[in-house]
Order: sequence, then C-alpha cells, then structure tokens
Amino acid sequence: MGAPEILDQLAAIAPVTAVRGNVDTAAWARRLPETEVIEIGGISIYVLHDLAQLDLKPEAAGFRIVISGHSHVPKQEERNGVLYFNPGSAGPRRFKLPIAVGRLIIEGKIVEEGKVRAEIVTISD
Repeated sequence: MGAPEILDQLAAIAPVTAVRGNVDTAAWARRLPETEVIEIGGISIYVLHDLAQLDLKPEAAGFRIVISGHSHVPKQEERNGVLYFNPGSAGPRRFKLPIAVGRLIIEGKIVEEGKVRAEIVTISD
C-alpha cells in the first residue's frame, strides 16, 4: 500500500482485505497481517504479498486461489488445480510494467472446473 490513506480510499469503494507488503514498514502497517485467508462462494483464497514466501501447499491446504503482488507483474496461471493470480499494480507505474488491476469471477458455490476465472484489466500501458 505504502500509506494508510490508500486503504481508506479503497474502503470507501468496497470491502478491503489487505496484507502487508515490503514497503509497508511504518507503525500503521503493523496492523496488517502478512497473510490472509478469505472465502467467497465456498472458494478458499490465500492472500500474501510475495509468492516466493508461500510456506504451504495450497492444493493440500484446500485453497483454490492464491493471490500475490510483490513483483507487480500481472500474471495468472493454474497449477495442480490452484489459480495463482497477480493482478499487477494499480498505483504509480513500476518499472516498465502496465498499470493494471485484477478481477476474480467466482460462479456458483461449489469448487468445480470452470467456476473460477480471473481477468487482468490494463488501465494504462
């Protein structure tokens, strides 16, 4: 995030689940967890900042989606039945990467093939 005001602005739009990132070092950021688990429509989602710090096997732990963001590289791939999703960065341009956000689409309440998909929405190249 970088600043608590960003969380406040996002919360004015919709409910927010946030985890602490590598630039979140000030006192305000200590209230943010390093990982978070959420469930939507019966789908378990594991959220962490840096995918390289993933310390569990998502498929064994029952997660269908892992969301991360450290690299700022928009990417989605499915491995062992788990969708790994990095929505990119919606803030100031990082490196030469696009400014992007992600959208998860969860249909139904049962984990089945085709019930979960993701989209990367490029705001600016």
